[in-house]
Amino acid sequence: MYLRHTTRKKDGKVHRYWSLVRSVRVGRRVIQQTVAHLGELDERGRIEARKLARHLIGVPEDAALFDDGSRDVAVPVRLKGIRIERSRQFGDVYLALALWRGMGLEDLCAQLLAPGQERIAWAKMAAVLVAARFCEPSSELHIAEDWYRRTALSDLLQLGDEEVNKDRLYRGLDHLLAHKAALEAHLSKRCGELFAIQNEVLLYDVTSTYFEGLAEANPQAKRGYSRDHRPDCKQVCIALVVSFDGFPLGYEVFAGNTHDSKTLQTIVATMEARHGMVGRVWIADRGMASADNLAWLRQTGRRYIIGAPKSELKKFGAPMILCRSTDRRSKEQAMHDKFSRRIDAALQRLAGRITRSKKRLDPATVNRQIGRLLQQNQRAAARFVVALEPDGSPAGFHLHVSYNAAFDDWAAISEGAYLLRSNIADWSDRELWKAYIQLTQAEAAFRIQKDQLNVRPIWHQREDRVQAHILVCFLAFVLWKCLEMWQSRAGLGNSPRTILEELARIQSHDVILPTTTHGKIRLRCVTQPDAAQAALLDRLGIVLPKRMRLAEHEMPVLAPTA
Repeated sequence: MYLRHTTRKKDGKVHRYWSLVRSVRVGRRVIQQTVAHLGELDERGRIEARKLARHLIGVPEDAALFDDGSRDVAVPVRLKGIRIERSRQFGDVYLALALWRGMGLEDLCAQLLAPGQERIAWAKMAAVLVAARFCEPSSELHIAEDWYRRTALSDLLQLGDEEVNKDRLYRGLDHLLAHKAALEAHLSKRCGELFAIQNEVLLYDVTSTYFEGLAEANPQAKRGYSRDHRPDCKQVCIALVVSFDGFPLGYEVFAGNTHDSKTLQTIVATMEARHGMVGRVWIADRGMASADNLAWLRQTGRRYIIGAPKSELKKFGAPMILCRSTDRRSKEQAMHDKFSRRIDAALQRLAGRITRSKKRLDPATVNRQIGRLLQQNQRAAARFVVALEPDGSPAGFHLHVSYNAAFDDWAAISEGAYLLRSNIADWSDRELWKAYIQLTQAEAAFRIQKDQLNVRPIWHQREDRVQAHILVCFLAFVLWKCLEMWQSRAGLGNSPRTILEELARIQSHDVILPTTTHGKIRLRCVTQPDAAQAALLDRLGIVLPKRMRLAEHEMPVLAPTA
């Protein structure tokens, strides 16, 4: 990754705009991708970024962890014996732990997971679990046997490599799960303090995540409608609530065969008990729009915006809001055209095979082929009326295809259309529509948890461990969203994974200095960021430490010079 700038003249002044660029191999070519536009890197932007960084993660130089007491010490060193040992990933775990502390989770876990007879505090194990899920999602076994010893987290937490094992991580999951409600309540308050996020409008959606294995010890593991296209696997459903800006506020886990509409009343009651009810507006998609849910929302005085199925266009019932999206219409038209062309081409090939056949064919076999074709292209299947008509050919029949004009008429009416139900009278239609399309924030949250944080597949078999796994993924997503908002305000786009990958290249090393008077001195140093990394850190307002304190048994005895 490197810096690139462009120069422009405006109003007699020369402006230099910077961007971070990295080289990526695509096939046989190497192309340059822009990671982030940094703008002019003006002093005002730096000041604002540093202010947010201090409020969020503090100043590392103030922490005793980063002062090894050797700043004013001078000793003679034998240059021939200098060497580097114990290289660890530092930048990404430093940022993860800083976000964990900045969100107040370290102090909260220390209060909730009160120390008992255990030798290692459970609050530290919770930090390891969430940091690992945030930086490099993997199993607890992989964390214990590989990931943890490759990172500087042992130095940042003052927790040795040998202290982190899979059994302790599993028990850490068990202890963390008991405090799910307290964690959600704290995060809702903290995100409002940091980012001025309002919780008046709540976005609600449901997804599913599947299991590997039979999951016989988990009564919630059921087969149902799979959003992951894995109907062969058992699953659970996750109902997530996010703010208008997409910040996660809470979630609940339901059995895998639970219909979306059966989750609404439970999640609304749970969230309102935690965050209050006054002035709350609930936004949900058409899967929640059952008659019982709508009646319950109206009777209890709750305000809502809920999507309705397009089939409601054929009926004349309760008043609804019809919205049309030009972009959505173009997309749905393209989808219908694509599937229609597929079916047309496949039916022409099938008709040709029937015509060329020299022997009698089994109509049942051909009908199964037609059924399979239409099932694979359901978006446009209703447009075609396909029949096998008997004749005197060697095959015994021919293929007859006609087109359903009603399908084209319905497509012309419904393409790009959204139907909304709402009882909010003091919002304009445009405001209702703008609020409803913010549901993409909830969909994006699911996409990040599945693709970036690997909430799926679930390998745990017990119900409590599954719940704890989802809680860790939720907490990691909180850190992810926090970093996304942070970098967005710093003008660095909205791709936290790019930031993490670049900072992961910043490492810590042990520099071994053989001296003539004090034996071997071990200094735990952090590598100097390159120019591109330095620009990234400067934009975020982060100042990395230069050294870290060693464990007590590793520290040399040094005397300051006069």
